[in-house]
Amino acid sequence: MKTNSDTAILGVGSPIVDLLAQVPESFLDTVPGAKGGMELVAPEAMDAIVARLPAPPVKAPGGSAANTVCALIRLGMPVGLLGKMGEDDMAAVYCRAFSALGGDCSRFKTTAEKPTARCLSLITPDGERTMRTDLGAAKLLAPDEVTLADFDGYSHVHIEGYALLDEPLTLKVLEMALEHSCSVSLDLGSFETVRNTRGNLERWLRDYVDIVFANEDEARAFCGDDSPEKALDAFGEVCAAAAVKLGACGAWLQSAGERVYVPAHKVDTVVDTTGAGDCWAAGFLYGHLKGLPLAATGELAAFIGAETVTTLGASPDEDGWKRILAKAASM
Repeated sequence: MKTNSDTAILGVGSPIVDLLAQVPESFLDTVPGAKGGMELVAPEAMDAIVARLPAPPVKAPGGSAANTVCALIRLGMPVGLLGKMGEDDMAAVYCRAFSALGGDCSRFKTTAEKPTARCLSLITPDGERTMRTDLGAAKLLAPDEVTLADFDGYSHVHIEGYALLDEPLTLKVLEMALEHSCSVSLDLGSFETVRNTRGNLERWLRDYVDIVFANEDEARAFCGDDSPEKALDAFGEVCAAAAVKLGACGAWLQSAGERVYVPAHKVDTVVDTTGAGDCWAAGFLYGHLKGLPLAATGELAAFIGAETVTTLGASPDEDGWKRILAKAASM
């Protein structure tokens, strides 16, 4: 695995415009579905909810892989994103924001068939997010649109778990990454994704993936046990490195035969948990690809995850990034 400062990371996933809205608990009573979950909705249903918001939502480039690579940009690493968006105003918003951060937009595919994906995050005073998502153009990326040229200049590929639901597309991306000699990380995304891809997941991890990220629910779905250490045992049989994230209870990490527990970094107030796990993964990837010790890698990941939950949106604020960059420089 390449571990130098020139490592460039290509994210693979859905370019989604995040619509971030702080709402009272009572607002959720008017929205179908359970609090804290993510449900797919039609464009018209999304528009109807947005029209009733107490204030216009904040727009930001989102999507799991995008959140991770955007955090890696802030850490000073070159990144790009492979995904599909519409030919509309939301696509322009997304590209402007991603490009302004320093991201490579040249791997985006476009279509006039569907609008750019949107995810409405309804954030209640307890910091919990309830998401309603219109995947739009993002779900139209076809395997034959992914070419070896998309991987030129990149040495690591980070794939979001939701992409796994499209088996032909996932296999094409994994094969292209392998052919290009890229290392690969995979964030499992949700326990439903693990259950729905169980037939292929173990083989994909063994044959293509170097690093796997899972939260406790995803780890349980993979190994059938509540113990994060048993999950690491299971992941270790098929993957060189693994992280099992336990939220406020920290994380268990494993790489090259070493296993460590890293406690969570405590915060006074949780404002919004959007993107915290994605930014945690960015901290891990930064440390891992730079060759930092495993404990230090986990410490940086925990620090970035904690900074993320103290502000609105899927990224720490500017003061938070100053603290993160100082932390990274000291390691």
